[in-house]
Parts: sequence; C-alpha cells; structure tokens
Amino acid sequence: MSFSLPRLTKPGLFITATDTGVGKTVASCAIAAALRRQTGAKVGVCKPFSSGCRREREGLVSDDAEALAHFADCRATLDVINPIRFAKPLAPAVAAEVAQEPPDLRELSRSLARLDEDHDFLLVEGVGGLLVPLLPDRPKVTVLDLAMELGYPVAVVCRAGLGTLNHTAMTVQLLQGAGCDVAGLILNGYIPDPGDPLATAVKAGDGAKKRKVPIPPADSLRIDLKDESMATNRIWLPRTTGVPILATLPLCPAEQVAPQKAQLPEAILEAAMLTYWADVMESPNPSPSGRGQLQSPRQRGDGSR
Repeated sequence: MSFSLPRLTKPGLFITATDTGVGKTVASCAIAAALRRQTGAKVGVCKPFSSGCRREREGLVSDDAEALAHFADCRATLDVINPIRFAKPLAPAVAAEVAQEPPDLRELSRSLARLDEDHDFLLVEGVGGLLVPLLPDRPKVTVLDLAMELGYPVAVVCRAGLGTLNHTAMTVQLLQGAGCDVAGLILNGYIPDPGDPLATAVKAGDGAKKRKVPIPPADSLRIDLKDESMATNRIWLPRTTGVPILATLPLCPAEQVAPQKAQLPEAILEAAMLTYWADVMESPNPSPSGRGQLQSPRQRGDGSR
C-alpha cells in the first residue's frame, strides 16, 4: 500500500537529545506543561517510536507516552500519541527485528494527521539520539530522517556537566548539515549557584513572566559538586554550537523526577516557564533531502536508502 507521512500544518517542535538517558522526556513534559499554561491552547504530543514498553491487557504501553499525555493534558488516545511500540528496550529497528514485527508507518501517518487536525501545537519527541535506527529493513533510516521529514525546528536536550560540549556540538552539526533548523539547546541537570543571575533569566516573549526558580539544596542531590564544567558549559555551549540555550533545567533529587508517575519537581516546571514556548514553535518546513525516506521502498522505487 502506498503511503507517506502527512505534511503537518500546526506550529510545533521536535525534541531530540545527544544520547539516551539525557532527560528528553523530562524536558518534553516540562515544555508541554509550560506551553499549555502559557497559551491555554490545545497541545498535542507524539512519541512516534518507543521501546521498553510494558504489556497491559490492551497491549504495549509506553511510560513516556503516558507522561507526555498527562503534562500536555492531551486527550488523544495512547495509541495515537505513540503509534509504534516495542517491548524490548532496544533501538526501534533492533526491537522490531527481534520481535519480527516490522513497524507499520501507516499508523504513524494516521496519528500525526489526527494530532495535527485536533490541536493548536504539536510536540514530537524522538527516541535516543539522532542516529538511532528506526526500520529493520533499512538500517540507515534514523531519527534524523524522521526530524527531516516532519520539518519542525529541533530542540536538543543535552547534559549540563563534563563531556557535553563534544556530544552537543556533533548533534547540532548533524542536524544543520541535514538542513534542519536547530531552535536551541535544553540544558538538563544543571546545578545552579543561588547567586547566579542566569538562574532567574527570562527569555523575551509576551507570555513570559519573571519567576524565581526554586533551587534544590546541594546536600539533597547526593552528588559530587566539584564539576567545574557546570558553570563554564553555560557559556561554551552557545559558543561551540552557534545556537542559544532555550532552557536550563535544574538537577533535582532522582526520586522526585518521575514523569511516568505524573511527577516533576516545581523547580523543573518553573525553569521551563521562563521561556515562552509559543515563540519557539514554527510551522513545519521539511528538508527536501528528507522527504520520502519514511515511505515504503516500493513507493520510492528502490529497495534501500
């Protein structure tokens, strides 16, 4: 059957990360909650691919999809929010091969079309990093192709501490080389100095309000506070990537950061509110080189990418 992903019409944002476990879902949930509070608009959320899902009577369920739906107050069903799901905690292409269940991209197409029709904004969360493979029969088709195909500006979630400069710069260069618009960075797990004026910085925007972000006490974090790169990365990440930091989410005690249980610390939610996210959302502008990579090989006229 011939199919392709729909051309979306509503403003949106694609959220990726420098790697797995960086905090992409935490950031996505915080952005969804902030956008809903700031605009009162209907916020659609989509997790096109997910793995490591739990099995319920009604089928596979993704914790990430449930979290996104809660914080966005998105009323779409979970199978629309997260159309392609696998049980094994592996890259989607690998999980599909292990399960011998090829992804049905028609489900993804239908989900995106419905979310676009029913909402004012759309947040799309990727899976892992940009080069995670999505399709078992075409291993070179990755999350990057999905971002190119959708055409939304991309926000990159990155770590705050040592090692983030290299990973973040590579991710941004890969996106820009593919023709994607990089909206900026979301720094996750930052340990702010209470005297740091950047902790209460406000991004310009009609809906943004100056807020004092609650700072978790250092002893509650139970971590080594000697990582001097925490302070310098705030300066060097924009220098090395050429893109701004959109938001800085503070490090909070791990037991309090549980979006899958509908729980995010107020410090994270307030930090996300410092940016007026409607100004970051844009209408989709698909990269010409990306169109068609997620179509069926028969429709594209070849057998592989």
